[in-house]
Formats: sequence, C-alpha cells, structure tokens
Amino acid sequence: MITDQGGVDDKSFNQSAWEGLQLWGEENGLERGTSGFDYLESATDSDYITNLNTAVQSGFDLIYGVGFKLEAAINDVAQQYPDQQFAIIDSVVDQPNVASINFQDNEAAFLAGVAAASTTETNKIGFIGGVEGVVLDRFEAGFVAGAEAVNPDIEVTVEYVGSFADAPRGRQLAAAMYAADTDIIFQAAGDSGNGVFSEAKDLVSADPERNIWVIGADMDQDAEGIIEIDGEERGITLTSTLKQIGDSIQLFTNETKAGNFEAGTQVFGLADGGVDLAEGNLSEEVLTTVNDYRQQIIDGEIEVPETPEN
Repeated sequence: MITDQGGVDDKSFNQSAWEGLQLWGEENGLERGTSGFDYLESATDSDYITNLNTAVQSGFDLIYGVGFKLEAAINDVAQQYPDQQFAIIDSVVDQPNVASINFQDNEAAFLAGVAAASTTETNKIGFIGGVEGVVLDRFEAGFVAGAEAVNPDIEVTVEYVGSFADAPRGRQLAAAMYAADTDIIFQAAGDSGNGVFSEAKDLVSADPERNIWVIGADMDQDAEGIIEIDGEERGITLTSTLKQIGDSIQLFTNETKAGNFEAGTQVFGLADGGVDLAEGNLSEEVLTTVNDYRQQIIDGEIEVPETPEN
C-alpha cells in the first residue's frame, strides 16, 4: 500500500486503508514485510512513482495507491508492468491491470450537511477540504446540498488547505471560521483536519460555554474530539462521515488472493453500506431527520450532486 501525503497515521483516510490491510494480514496469518503486507509512505508527490517501483521490485502481488493524487503515477507504472496487479482508491485508472475502487462520498457528506444544519445554533457552518479536486468536490457538494435541504438560507463557508498534511494551516482556517461565529466545521482534509480538531478543543477548553463542533471524515473520529473539563470528558465531534475503505481493501485483497482480481471501476454508496454517517453526538431528533434523508437517497428520491456547480 502506497499512502498519499497524509501518512498512515492521519487518523482518517490512509489510516483506515492500512487498518483494513492489517486485518487482511491477520486473517491470512501473514506478518508485515515483503513476504506478507506492508506500506510505503509518501512525503511528497515525487515519492509516488519511486514507492510504486519499490513495491513492484519487492515482489508484492497487489499494490494499492491510496488517494486520487496517485492517479498519474499508477497510470504510468501500470503500463510499465502490465503483469502487475494494482488498485487505486478514490480515482479511476483505465488500465487492464488496475482496479479502481471509489465511494459516493457526496451521499455521506449530504447527511453530514443535514446533521450540521439541524444542529447549528448560529446558522453558520463551514467546510474545510484538503486539496481541491474531483473527490473533494463530492464532499463539498454533498455537504452544502444537505445543509441547504434543511435550511435554504444557511450560511456555508468553504475553504481549502491546499494539502492533506498541513495541520497548522487547517487550524488557522478553523480559527478564522470559529471567530466568525461558525459553530460547526466539516473537515475532509486528512492530517490537515487534525488542526481543525486542535483548534476546536482549545477553544472549548478555554471557554467551556462555547458550543462548537467538528465533523470528522472517512472514519469515526469521535476520539479525536475528546477533551477533559473539570475532570469530565466532553466530546466535540458532532458526527463523522464513514467510508469503508478498510473493509473494501480487505475484501478486494481476499478476492485477488483467490484469483479473482477484476480490473475496472467499483463504486460503493449508502445503498450497499460503502459510506454512511456515524451517530456520534447527534440528538435523537437530528438522527431521525438524518435517517429520513438517508432513506430518500437510497430510494432514489434525492439525487445528491457531485460537484459544487450542481
């Protein structure tokens, strides 16, 4: 598995993928290393091709690229090694030896928008993304559409860090939003999103009367929002969008091991459990609203946009 810049301990996208690969290794009695399973971290974009070539030369049967930023690198390396099996998460590479595993993040983000709009006390919510592109377009578009479905007049501020590995910048953007009376921020920014959590926790620690929240992404980030006030734990993670990256990797790796590698595009959404929204700290009333919208999406009554323009 080749990570993008967020790193394997980003508490989000890459971490979820690595946990899935570890579970696959455990169930197959394998250990980390060239004879089992492993990962290579990418500190910069220039590391992608180097890491992919290293993985090929190390003899791995299946090589994952985690994140849309690896699209060009996998496309190039896949053509150089036509007998090597590759898979990419959150992008599409049209090569006969590449499987493209994608998720309808816009559907989960829509539910996050519903939750935020149903919870906010200021009618000001925010979105902080990592790097602009097709995948983050889905997060942004779904979140805004969900919020506006509940309240057409809600104010949604959108900012991008420009990196999945810049927590200080994520924190800076969050500070500006919270200072402008935004009380809920949905971060879909990888390791940069940890800066959003840090800012929210520090603000609430300094002033426990403040009622602000963070919405996590890709895995349940409830633990990232825990602080201690007067000896008691308080959570500031309102909810998290869930993307079953780990489960998908575990399943697809087993299929490949059984000789059933299948190139082409696979897409997972709410209907098949590929994405969802965690219950988190949502009230029963908000959960009921979220569940109602979830069913409407599954039944095809709501078509969630994939781009902000739509």
